[in-house]
Amino acid sequence: MSAAGLSLPRLASAQDFPNKPIKIVVPFAAGSATDIAARALGAKLQEILKQPVIVDDRPGASGQLGASAVATAPADGYTLLMGTNTTNAANTALFKKLSYDMEKDFAPIARCVTGVNALVVNPGLPVKTISELIDYARKNPGKLNYAEASASQRLSAEMFNSMAGVKIERVPYKASPQALGDVVSGQVQVMFPDLPQALAQIAAGKVRGLGTTGAQRTSVAPDLPAIAEIVKGYSLVYWLAVFAPAATPKPIQQLLWQAVAEALKDPATGKAMTQGRMEVSPLAPDDFAAYVKSEINWWGGHIKAAGIEPE
Repeated sequence: MSAAGLSLPRLASAQDFPNKPIKIVVPFAAGSATDIAARALGAKLQEILKQPVIVDDRPGASGQLGASAVATAPADGYTLLMGTNTTNAANTALFKKLSYDMEKDFAPIARCVTGVNALVVNPGLPVKTISELIDYARKNPGKLNYAEASASQRLSAEMFNSMAGVKIERVPYKASPQALGDVVSGQVQVMFPDLPQALAQIAAGKVRGLGTTGAQRTSVAPDLPAIAEIVKGYSLVYWLAVFAPAATPKPIQQLLWQAVAEALKDPATGKAMTQGRMEVSPLAPDDFAAYVKSEINWWGGHIKAAGIEPE
């Protein structure tokens, strides 16, 4: 659908929406995969909707600050969330009290991309494979720490701990770039960052890549083995998606979905959003709503199984 095509439903059922700038709130730090994807999507939406699209980074509290800002924003379609499996699926199991209700406070507009994390270590650590890391961790209890700044990173590590029979201690961070920086410097030895971040540091020789978290090797980094090749049954995939406040009128929700769907069809936008290291995988509102419910159950169950206590 072209920009001109969008004008008809806009005038007919959405009160000439949009007629002012739209804001996409990113609940994680600038430079994160979520931020990069939001900026690329926003640039294309700006062309399609003929209004400025502003990206507003509000990191903190495992994404709660940004998500809460959108949950309480006017439900008019002008404030959106670039949500993730952390903010909109896992956090309900990670916190005793959440500052928003992920099922009642948001209208799912569109899943945009899916991706995997990578298992990386500081190059000074004397391990070059997943098996060697497991062996080293077992022989050196208390000597390894992992950095994490999101639910997907934390669960990746705790699933690894549980399923591989090791104990690598958690070091929480507010922002993923800072966490990965401390792995590069050697202050922390292990991390499961998102693949786009990881590959940049692996290519620069600043960290050593050992594997990825999907059920099988990813086509964007086929040289990295899936952790599941060594730790049977291991699998974790994350996603990035657009949400609006729950009471946003249905016609506006539909128009936003149409605009996002059109943006995701553009190869340049998809490449910019994923950096060639995630998969463009759109889901429309109804299918995405069902997917979110299933993801809340999946993340909750695995968080509990990994022995992660709500904070």
